[in-house]
Amino acid sequence: MKLKIAFTLFCTFLALMYSGGQALASEMKILEQKSIQDQGGRTIQVDEPFERIISLYGAHTENLFSLGLDREVIGVGMNECYPPQALERPSFSYQEGPEKILAHRPDLVLVRPMIDWAYPRLMDTLERSGITVVSLQPGSKEQMFIYWEILGILTGKEKEARQMRENFMAGLEYARDLTSHLEDKKGVFFESIHEQLKTFTPDSMPILVLEAAGGQNIAPDARQVRGTNIADFGQEKLLSRADQVQVYLSQHGPMNQASPENIKKRPGLHLVQAVSRDQVHAVDEVLVSRPTMRLLQGIHEVGGHMYPDIFDAEVRSKLDEYRKIHN
Repeated sequence: MKLKIAFTLFCTFLALMYSGGQALASEMKILEQKSIQDQGGRTIQVDEPFERIISLYGAHTENLFSLGLDREVIGVGMNECYPPQALERPSFSYQEGPEKILAHRPDLVLVRPMIDWAYPRLMDTLERSGITVVSLQPGSKEQMFIYWEILGILTGKEKEARQMRENFMAGLEYARDLTSHLEDKKGVFFESIHEQLKTFTPDSMPILVLEAAGGQNIAPDARQVRGTNIADFGQEKLLSRADQVQVYLSQHGPMNQASPENIKKRPGLHLVQAVSRDQVHAVDEVLVSRPTMRLLQGIHEVGGHMYPDIFDAEVRSKLDEYRKIHN
């Protein structure tokens, strides 16, 4: 019994880690007169744009540079590798304590709910030192648009944030049109956590990417896990729809180290059509789960696994054009 309880707690923590702690987060909001509410429940009045920003989440970093910021980003999280400008900035870790952050005198530290929840003493120290902390991580397309707008308000880049939304929607419609003529779209199981055969909620960004690329989610009835974007499905249910799964996708990243090889070796999965026909593919999580313009790149990659004749190099170039924000 104790082992079962420990395993359940671990699975809960894993789901929270993978979804950014969204189950524990408040709703992000844009209030009146350039005031916002973050997912930690803080209300921030933005009288002047922040000019010395440390970003402790890769999506924040990527979006700040997409908005046209440069000198304002004075630090990024550990292991950042995109965009290239991020490699030129000092790196910071929430595990190191506040001293290094304080020494660089930021006026804004951007985190995500998981970090806000897991390191309350760090957040408290930063705030007591006069540093504004903002905790954000959207889980759906509509939340992503609000999130981009909030970043625009915080940095004085509201016009650029609106353009990001417009470009993204145009790229999304372009991608959808590519497969709109197909009568029989391919059925896809999109795995989020391999060990438990979990998938994603229907309103999550990975499913947005999948459907924009012309795939049909075979698990629209998967049960949401504790308010996250992770959803329960399981092997029994998957096998009951084995003939519908023409393509098997797995999100690959630090929290899900699944590969096509170990997916195909899992007992029983040989009965799934995609597995028996070698249509199992791993997709980098940063292209399908992070709330950035690179979701358009993820659409191309996912589309290429389903319809390689449609999602070719020319389409990739076109989607890359939509990602560019002209500041």
